[in-house]
Formats: sequence, structure tokens, C-alpha cells
Amino acid sequence: MQRGNQWPRPQDPMGQLFDRLFDGSLFGDNSSDESAVVTSQWVPRVDIKEENDRFVLFADIPGVDPADIEIQMDKGLLTIKGERMGVAKQEGERFSRIERRHGVFHRRFALPDSADPDGITAHGENGVLEIVIPKRPETTPRRIQVGARKAG
Repeated sequence: MQRGNQWPRPQDPMGQLFDRLFDGSLFGDNSSDESAVVTSQWVPRVDIKEENDRFVLFADIPGVDPADIEIQMDKGLLTIKGERMGVAKQEGERFSRIERRHGVFHRRFALPDSADPDGITAHGENGVLEIVIPKRPETTPRRIQVGARKAG
């Protein structure tokens, strides 16, 4: 089967299914999870590291200007979305293979209660987006004294 200039076809569901089958993300790859939003045409790979005072998320997003990546925090969900453009084909050009994913990406991650949404920072370098999510300072539980109700 020759893939030619027609592939990948982001608007063709059957083409997407075949692409997922052949790249291993449909069966047994364990790299697909529920963080990818249905409208995503590709899914950037992500590592999440927990440190004592913060969480650090690393996302591989080569070919996308960090300024064009939208990051939002709302109700405990961290959302990363953007778009990587496909290859601009010139008149008469022929590709024998097109494998690099392009199109819209959209991922969501539920953050634990210990995450401090007000202190989140992000920067991108060499195709890797790094998002730093500080943890809230731990508070010691406060003992609440139970008193007798005054008769009134």
C-alpha cells in the first residue's frame, strides 16, 4: 500500500484509525490515555515528574512556537492545546513518506488538590514544553475544640 501524498488525512476517520493501528497507538502501546481530547488530531507525548515542592510536566511539541501553545488552568484541570502545521507542498513536489503528525492537539490533566494554580509557569525550548506547577505549602491539621452549648 502506497501512502503517497494523501496521508495522513486528519479529516478522514478511517485513515486516522489505520494510522493509529500502524503506529501502535490503537493496541497495546499504553501511550494513549484519557488526557487526549477527542478533537485532537495527534497527541504529544508527556512526562510528569513529582518533586517535594512541585510537579513538572514535559511535553514534546516540536515544530510549534511556544507562544502559540495555549495553557489554561480551570477547576483543577490543566489544559494544553495548540496546532502543528503540516508540510507546505510546492507545485510538483512529491513526498515518498509523510509520518510527522500535524493538526490540532488538546490534552487535559486533573491536578491534585496540593497543586497551586496561581503559581504555574511554562516555557518552551528545543521542542519541549515545560510546565512547572508548585505545590501549596502543607498545612498542619488544626484541632477544633468541641465545647458545650450554653443554655440560654
